Amino acid sequence: MYQIEIQNDNAYNVDESHLQAAVKVVLEQQAAPVNSTLTIVFTDDAEVATLNELYRGVPAPTDVLSFPADAPPIPLEEHYLGDLIIAYPYASAQAKRLGHTLNDSLALLVIHGALHLLGFAHDTDDAKQAMWEAQAQALTALGIATAIVPDLEEDSHSD
Repeated sequence: MYQIEIQNDNAYNVDESHLQAAVKVVLEQQAAPVNSTLTIVFTDDAEVATLNELYRGVPAPTDVLSFPADAPPIPLEEHYLGDLIIAYPYASAQAKRLGHTLNDSLALLVIHGALHLLGFAHDTDDAKQAMWEAQAQALTALGIATAIVPDLEEDSHSD
């Protein structure tokens, strides 16, 4: 059974069950081990900007950062995939600017981030096509229009 932990210490308005469903769809569609776990952390723009500068050299906030877990030295009962860090104020403003509902926009971010944790990338045209197809499949399964997917690289998105 998949375990998705959501840390929301600032009590941002998020639909946790919707986000957990979005991650589960990705994990199921990508045949992730059934004992897979990951954490989604909602925080402010300043914290994400600090992480973005520290790990990517970009001194600015972004919508989502993905931090894949290192493979453990011994097999564990659970398969920890890693952490998704979402700047809620940034993501909220981005959804408004793009004309999307906040719930759908956050679902896209966790889908996108979960795909990164599973090894997807968008650093080449072929990789981007594969990742966007996987995103579209997950969005369709959730009943979210695939038109919600912006060109994230042009919107200062990061991995």
